[in-house]
Amino acid sequence: MDAVFWVVLGVVLAVAEIFTTTLFLIMFAVGAFAAAGAAALGAPTAVQAVVFAVVSALTVAVARPAIRRHARSTSDGAEPIGLAAIEGSTALVLEQVDTEQGLVKIDGELWSARSYDATQSFAPGRRVRVIKVQGATALVWDDDVSTSGELPEARG
Repeated sequence: MDAVFWVVLGVVLAVAEIFTTTLFLIMFAVGAFAAAGAAALGAPTAVQAVVFAVVSALTVAVARPAIRRHARSTSDGAEPIGLAAIEGSTALVLEQVDTEQGLVKIDGELWSARSYDATQSFAPGRRVRVIKVQGATALVWDDDVSTSGELPEARG
């Protein structure tokens, strides 16, 4: 086979990887580029195919587990960021919070807030737990529930 075939195959696989983001097709793209190198050196078609298969298999067997291990180690134990960091945190009520309006302070930032439970309202100075964030509004719940480890959905 011609080296151009392997290069085109490698590029197609690399572009497909961009859309899948599985880190699987890129391993075969590496094998295709290695086979292109073998074709450029004048290797027969059978050798090119073997180079493609061996390099692809080795890349999948060696590189992919290392990449997955690295991805897991960087995400495990990491501090949550963005909305995930806010949900579950404690807030201080600054202005009366009910189902219509309110203002709380979360980690030094002011947030509009509403009561998660329509039957509850919270006076200024009260500590509440942020259950959920909808847009720029924190939905809050009585902080006493958080100490028991029970979430509002678990109450019956």
